[in-house]
Amino acid sequence: MTAFAARGRLGLGQKVVAPAYAPSASAESLLGLVEGERITTRDLLYGLLLASGNDAAVALAEATSGSVEAFVAQMNKSARRLGLRDTRYGNPIGLDQPDNYSSARDLVELAAKLREDHVFRRIFNSPEAVLTSGAKTRRIVNRNALVRNVPFVDGVKTGYTQGAGNVLVASGTQGGVSLISAVLGAPSEAARDAESLELLEYGFSLYRTREVVDRRQRLASATVRYQDRTLPLVAARPIEITVRRNQRVKTAVDAPRELEGPVTTNERLGQVVVTVDGEPRGRTALLAAVAVPEASLGQRIDSAVPGPGIVSWIVLTAALVAVVVIIVRVRRRSRRVA
Repeated sequence: MTAFAARGRLGLGQKVVAPAYAPSASAESLLGLVEGERITTRDLLYGLLLASGNDAAVALAEATSGSVEAFVAQMNKSARRLGLRDTRYGNPIGLDQPDNYSSARDLVELAAKLREDHVFRRIFNSPEAVLTSGAKTRRIVNRNALVRNVPFVDGVKTGYTQGAGNVLVASGTQGGVSLISAVLGAPSEAARDAESLELLEYGFSLYRTREVVDRRQRLASATVRYQDRTLPLVAARPIEITVRRNQRVKTAVDAPRELEGPVTTNERLGQVVVTVDGEPRGRTALLAAVAVPEASLGQRIDSAVPGPGIVSWIVLTAALVAVVVIIVRVRRRSRRVA
């Protein structure tokens, strides 16, 4: 949440002045900032999320809100806005405190929100980083060993306190499926990592990605008024969704049954919605596969008169008249010759 709140107000290239920071315990993880050192928000985010630097957390907090207290208030406001009902913050670091707590569900919800930002996704998935904007060059290693050692793992964040035990919010992607797990209270880092992998692999066994709708797939057709034809309606783009085993996937098409020209190629004429267990999960427009010209006067007249088209009757009558005229002329000539 410290990263989320700071990212919303500070530019990545913005220089932050590091405040004084005194660790409360010798075991605290630090980026090693020096008071007065100028360093970018980007490097502080890497130091916060990869190295778990508590001094980086305080630097971001004061740069964002002016004080740690004001920043904590902003963190709690963000938690309420995001619907994290089991979460409250007492500090920007995560150290044990009575009013500093969260739940596995809220941690996953927050991680999913952060993963919407490509900057955070890149940071989470970095095995290491070199930070050059501060008083000295720093090379840091991601404390999440799974990112370094397991190809499909691409995040998110480790944590440890005496009260919480070993914690890991992990993420992974396989076959187009992205999942997030949360392990809290593990007795060791090894147990934390093993349980996270077990959760992710179990999840991957349940989910798969399906392309329910292909691009330019014909999903409906409309009768063209006054014209003896139908117009195919095709999907504007593919719809790909991730579904859990035994979930019900349905496709609902909303399109006109009849229309009138002119219609241009790729004109939008409806939409298709894909639902999973009744909840909308994807939608795309339905487009005219080809152009349809405006109906001619003859086509409109034909459509208005029951039975065979009047234009066809006119043509047929004219042909019959021509045949009769030819026959009459031939007979007249025959009589004259006789």
